[in-house]
Amino acid sequence: MFAQHTTPTDDSGVTDHVDAFVKQICEVIVGKNQAVKLAVACLLARGHLLIEDIPGVGKTTLSQALARSLALAFQRIQFTSDLLPADILGNSIFDRDEQQFVFHRGPLFSQVVLIDEVNRATPKTQSALLEAMEEQHISIDGVTYELPEPFFVVATQNPQTAVGTFPLPESQLDRFLMRIELGVPDRASERAMLLGMDRREMLKELKPVISPRTLIEIQDNVRKVHVSAALLDYLQDLLDASRQRHSTGLSPRAGLALLHASQAWALMNGRDMVLPEDIQAIGVAVMGHRLGHDIEQLGQSGRTFADNLLHSVPVP
Repeated sequence: MFAQHTTPTDDSGVTDHVDAFVKQICEVIVGKNQAVKLAVACLLARGHLLIEDIPGVGKTTLSQALARSLALAFQRIQFTSDLLPADILGNSIFDRDEQQFVFHRGPLFSQVVLIDEVNRATPKTQSALLEAMEEQHISIDGVTYELPEPFFVVATQNPQTAVGTFPLPESQLDRFLMRIELGVPDRASERAMLLGMDRREMLKELKPVISPRTLIEIQDNVRKVHVSAALLDYLQDLLDASRQRHSTGLSPRAGLALLHASQAWALMNGRDMVLPEDIQAIGVAVMGHRLGHDIEQLGQSGRTFADNLLHSVPVP
């Protein structure tokens, strides 16, 4: 059994910082508190976030609100079918004065990178993100270039049934710690949005609430959140169940993703140890897109399959 720990991880006001961060974003994205909290947990766990939904529900607005609430360098890249890897990573241009090729860094060399409509680019361009998102550096012409710290990719994606989209391969989906959906707001939240300030004007007025140094400290604290042996047993039971019911199941990397995301969720809730409900809170967002490919061919979504796992695997 799990003892209830409610003591904050440290005395530096971690919970206060995170609460202020979440509150500011929720003022822009009304009625979607759970999705906002998942997005923040993804950031604190040093992951990357994929937001998938129909156009017009606030995917880009959420991404911009996250970026503007952090005092970090920000770049937005609009993915299109004619975009090339060099447009993202940068390229080498011959310098006549130096008589040599000089590498000019692309927009990916930023601390927060918003990739709008990631599945509108070709697979060749999508694959340019793999090394950067996994290893936080890129290799060009035999030279390795380190990306800044922290490094957070937020990508938006239209449903794959939309015209002009290229499905993300499993290897690319796996680079995203979480995939979330926003959906349409409830009636009361939509009324508040209709009567409130224009979202674009609200974004302009957002001020950073977490400094880069504080963010890195909070991210470091996430990895210090205690994980008991019983919790690890529960996590591995989920992994085993997915492999028994699915042709491939969840990979060890997915297990690490569950672990780190649940640590971030516990920290956000002011606790110094992970509980099963932390895994249940983030489980669908972490597992759903990693299980979708084969499952969807059987008429079941990855999110539904992940939700069934969480309800069927016994909790310690």
